[in-house]
Amino acid sequence: MSGRALFEAWQAGAERCADAFAQADPKERLKWLGPDMSALSSITARQMETWAHGQEVFDLLGVERQEQDRIRNIAHLGVSTYGWTFLNRKEPVPEPAPFVELTGPSGAVWTWNDPQADNLVRGSAVEFAQVVTQVRNIADTSLETQGASAARWMAIAQCFAGPAETPPAKGARHKA
Repeated sequence: MSGRALFEAWQAGAERCADAFAQADPKERLKWLGPDMSALSSITARQMETWAHGQEVFDLLGVERQEQDRIRNIAHLGVSTYGWTFLNRKEPVPEPAPFVELTGPSGAVWTWNDPQADNLVRGSAVEFAQVVTQVRNIADTSLETQGASAARWMAIAQCFAGPAETPPAKGARHKA
């Protein structure tokens, strides 16, 4: 399949998936290609994957995506997988987790973890989501990091399951 037929098949499948999730117990464990996860975690993961791969399409087409504050779900997933990023690479998890302060598309400011002036990530929620989903290198964003733990995390961030992946090289992923 390609073109319109592929898009329509994807759209129909997405609607069936949404209907199934609407009926699921959020705590129900679901099987998939990776480790079992709750229905709620699976919904978030599917949203993240769709958003990240969608970003790749927007980049390829040279189109600026119009973001909304629902990007917060992906930012939350990115923050929640701080420890996973290190464990997946068989590295010790630096403690405490950095303070994260992100500005959503509406201008709303969202924060996670305890405030720490010397251990933080600050900036655009969209750019943060791009980094943790590995559609951008941290060097290609205006995100600010303070401290070794925050800098290391953003250099290797990975909010998706599977083996450790190397983030894209600086300048390798961008709008065409």
